[in-house]
Amino acid sequence: MSTHEQLEQLTQRVERLLLRHEEVQRANALLQDELDACNRDRDMLKMRLSAAKQRMDAVIAGLPLPSPEELQP
Repeated sequence: MSTHEQLEQLTQRVERLLLRHEEVQRANALLQDELDACNRDRDMLKMRLSAAKQRMDAVIAGLPLPSPEELQP
């Protein structure tokens, strides 16, 4: 195999690697966007859960306490 053929093969391999690298970068950017959206959803759900817990605590705190007679079997 001549030096020219080897250089040509190497050039083709480098070009394929560069194309693959660009594809991986695009896929990574899409996955990062998806992850960011998931993180935003998670944070929103955490806030909603916290608000729901606070409302439940307020409801429970507003319930009347049972009298001692009601606690007797």
